[in-house]
Amino acid sequence: MAKIYSKKELVTPKMKPKKETISFLLNYSKALNVIKVNDKSFEIIAN
Repeated sequence: MAKIYSKKELVTPKMKPKKETISFLLNYSKALNVIKVNDKSFEIIAN
């Protein structure tokens, strides 16, 4: 009989990020600026 793989959960409920990881991602996203010039985009990280 064939196995049905679609019924399994992709992420286990025990996986939770650390507070440091969330803080790092939030600070990174706040510092990131994307400037679009014509058809090009420039990413600038302002610390």
